[in-house]
Amino acid sequence: MIKAIRNIFNLPPKNQNQTNEDEGSKIPLKTDLEENIKTVKASLGHSPDIVIREIQIGKKGNIPAAVIFTDGLADTKSVNHLIIESLVTDIRITELDPEISSQTNTFDKLKKFALAVGDIKDSTDFETLFTSVLSGDTALLVDGFAQGLIIGLKGWEDRGVQESTSQNVIRGPKEGFSENIRTNTALIRRKINDPNLWLENQQIGRITKTNVSFMYIKGIASEKVIEEVRERLGRIDIDGILESGYIEELIQDEKFTVFPTVFNSERPDVIAAGLLEGRIAILVDGTPFVLLVPAIFTQFFQSAEDYYQRADIASLVRILRYLSFFIALLAPSLYIAITTFHHDLLPPQLLFSLAAQHEGVPFPALIEALIMEITFEILREAGIRMPRSVGQAVSIVGALVIGQAAVEAGIVSAVMVIVVAITAIASFVLPAYNMGNSVRILRFGLMFMAASFGLFGIMLGLIGIVQHLCQLRSFGIPFMASFAPSIPSDKKDGLIRLPRWEMFSRPRFLSQRNIIREDYPPIRGSKHNGKK
Repeated sequence: MIKAIRNIFNLPPKNQNQTNEDEGSKIPLKTDLEENIKTVKASLGHSPDIVIREIQIGKKGNIPAAVIFTDGLADTKSVNHLIIESLVTDIRITELDPEISSQTNTFDKLKKFALAVGDIKDSTDFETLFTSVLSGDTALLVDGFAQGLIIGLKGWEDRGVQESTSQNVIRGPKEGFSENIRTNTALIRRKINDPNLWLENQQIGRITKTNVSFMYIKGIASEKVIEEVRERLGRIDIDGILESGYIEELIQDEKFTVFPTVFNSERPDVIAAGLLEGRIAILVDGTPFVLLVPAIFTQFFQSAEDYYQRADIASLVRILRYLSFFIALLAPSLYIAITTFHHDLLPPQLLFSLAAQHEGVPFPALIEALIMEITFEILREAGIRMPRSVGQAVSIVGALVIGQAAVEAGIVSAVMVIVVAITAIASFVLPAYNMGNSVRILRFGLMFMAASFGLFGIMLGLIGIVQHLCQLRSFGIPFMASFAPSIPSDKKDGLIRLPRWEMFSRPRFLSQRNIIREDYPPIRGSKHNGKK
């Protein structure tokens, strides 16, 4: 059908434009420096931020050359000091003569004697030159040679390493990822100083050419998952990648689900812990959020602070998160079902109190809940989008004023305001924001089921949700592991967290390689139990 539509409107086949552009951009460099400079200026639209510095090099200063870089992306001081000053004033390169020197020997001498830079690559076509220069690198072209050097001197301004804003902890590291992908990889390598931590790079996006990397620990991560990540990233064909959310949506297993099947974090310690378990981290240049795959359901209820506190405290807090999850999901539905169909489940005094409060309200319980839930969602979005100085005040004051005014006006009952408030507070307990979004969506569906069939409708909805969860996969791994399928050895970090000495093995559902974290449990307590 798509092919027929393309034939009707004379549209080119998929990827034909890209192929033509690639063939056109694979133009080799010329030996004439002036022609190369004209091509660069014409191709880049004579943009003023593209700096082309023409210099004379060689012992006699009679060899024309050009240094090309993008102002604002390259480190200008390093370009002036390590390239231009070195080439102009250094007289050790005595054979920069295209008539008597081979191209390879000349550029080898430039690398070894004249350029005090570590990252140097060769370039023979304009596509490589444009991509490198527009990414922050510096290009060096010499007259008489159909070749250039790409010198890595990126130096744009970035936010630097700051505290994570979306995943705060009381105890633990405060550093968070930045928008610079090299800063992010360095933060991970600071946590894992091992040669088996491997990094692979790709450029995704026909126009943006965004740098995308994925990291894994060789010998721990599953080779099948590594190959699957490599293949899915290689299949992405899009004009631009601006944030890791693009990658997440394009590589996830299930395209239509409200539950997130790719985990993300802006904390280096969380990503390092995932790598040590056998997961794979996907980093995208330009965003502080790093993806972690495969992901499972219980992972979205775990916080970094769980592993920096004692096991009993961490387990108690984790149980509280699961309880909050069910409150945020079911509280409005249970209220609607009980007050509409199942009055006999309430104590008589509470039933009389609810009936008295609802006496002056003209709407049924479902309409009450919808009014309050939609109002709260509007206030929450307004608080997020407005400036930080007034956003919090708008969300809190707005909720209080509107809730009280709605009760006094007789639009909703006071109990409904309490139920919606508890639901909203419980949803904020979840560590993962995207899992909270899933609860927000499902809550409305369960409210309609409760209004139609009562508790029976809620049970049908829960059965459907559980069935859907059991069908989900994340890079081939069951989303509900280690509960479905049941893996007893992997439940030590699920609903609760066992003590550190009990967590001696890695999750078996991720990989069957290098399972054991430690050879034997550590000694707990004094050797003599406090006795001499």
